[in-house]
Amino acid sequence: IRGPWAGTPHHFDAPFWPTPEPLVERMLDLAGVGPGDHLIDLGCGDGRVVIAAARRGATALGVDIDSERIAEAEAAADKAGLEHLVGFRCEDLFATRLDAASVVTLYLLPLPNRLLAARLRAELAPGSRVLSHAFAMPDWAPRAHETVDGRELFLWVVD
Repeated sequence: IRGPWAGTPHHFDAPFWPTPEPLVERMLDLAGVGPGDHLIDLGCGDGRVVIAAARRGATALGVDIDSERIAEAEAAADKAGLEHLVGFRCEDLFATRLDAASVVTLYLLPLPNRLLAARLRAELAPGSRVLSHAFAMPDWAPRAHETVDGRELFLWVVD
């Protein structure tokens, strides 16, 4: 079972809605992202979360199934001079290996979040953080939940 937009070109599990920069920064603050972290952004869009994490000294990987978004993200990383700390891959986020991440970020929809929840718990090391903009994970109590400018942010920590 996949999202309503998945399955054919230009049909995705979640549409591209960029996270406003102040929310990106608050998400990274909430998880304490910094040097020593490896962040994976599932559905990275234009790469803004990945680039913001790299500005804090983290290494980061963004994955998106839309090649146009990946091209935008790569150009933005080059412009920021952070290409040595980041990588981008055009791939299905459900195929992305998560075990190297200390932080995973999401701005998807309820169905993809539900489909990813068990994998996140199983593949991430204890202490890894999961951040979501707008949508919770069913049956997983957040460590922190904030509303910023009318938008919800969730943080979970893997046990």
